[in-house]
Amino acid sequence: MASRFTIKEIAHQAGLSLATVDRVLHGRDHVRALTRERVRAAEQELERQYTTSQLRQTRVTIDIVMQAPDRFSSVVRAAFEAELPLTRPATFRARFHLAEVMDEPEIIALLRAIARRGTQGIVLKVPATPRIEACLADLVARKIPVVTYVTDVAASLRLAYVGMQNARAGATAAYLLSRMAPPDASRVLITMSSQKFEGEDARRTGFATYLAQKRPHLAMTTVSEGFGVNRPTRALIGQALEDHSDISCVYSIGGGNLAILDAFAAVGRPINVFAAHDLDRTNTDLLKSGQVSFVIHHSFRQDARRVSLHFSKHYRLIDLDTQIEDTEISIACPIVLA
Repeated sequence: MASRFTIKEIAHQAGLSLATVDRVLHGRDHVRALTRERVRAAEQELERQYTTSQLRQTRVTIDIVMQAPDRFSSVVRAAFEAELPLTRPATFRARFHLAEVMDEPEIIALLRAIARRGTQGIVLKVPATPRIEACLADLVARKIPVVTYVTDVAASLRLAYVGMQNARAGATAAYLLSRMAPPDASRVLITMSSQKFEGEDARRTGFATYLAQKRPHLAMTTVSEGFGVNRPTRALIGQALEDHSDISCVYSIGGGNLAILDAFAAVGRPINVFAAHDLDRTNTDLLKSGQVSFVIHHSFRQDARRVSLHFSKHYRLIDLDTQIEDTEISIACPIVLA
């Protein structure tokens, strides 16, 4: 029978003599069934090794487009830069397009420019506006796969979503905050960077639904459109504190936590419970100092790995039956970092 590999290669892999392998390959008699099976297994293993060596020469170039505060995007970038070189069997290369604030026309122009230049995939964290989703429909028509990260778009417009299940993360934050809050009636301030981020709105919905059902004595006020940037976030928080004297807890979905603390300090108001998202450098420091009560977070490096797996499946570089697990929701409290 014909083989891609030499008799010497097969004999070495199987641990058999050249003569024995020759008899098997040419279908001669007086060869035990077990010996024939060893030769078949050796060929299969050599085939796997050959395929892997070919795939290691495959390079997949992806573009990571992210609108987020630098404190968040820098941690995500570091995670991708640390994890992608370890991916197998293909080699992944990332081009980063990161900005704290991008308006809708800028995002659309960037996505179109990436498509014109050529890409094998886009990792996306941007608002889910109708015009941006129309642009993503054009990418689908061009067969450019998109993996959304942390925040999502319509399922028909992307290959996969990677990140926490946001509604469940919000409900988890509500569960913990409500058990740490004083028992009397008070108000929780929910802060978002923008309601246009589907993921943030899902967190808010999960949080608000849990409190309304389980802890109705806790009222809620939401502020948004500060985009996690300190100056506009501080102004929004200051106005909310002026409007509501009963705010005693904070659920920060969109960041800008130093600005939130400054706004409370400026009017001499305490925060009984402060729940935040993501263990970036700022939140880690605030958690250590006790200014943040707990942080809902996940492993950015594991998510970078999940992104590469989704693209690998898309390009049939790995088994299509490979299961990619959902992102786990983790919780950090001050005692963990003490």
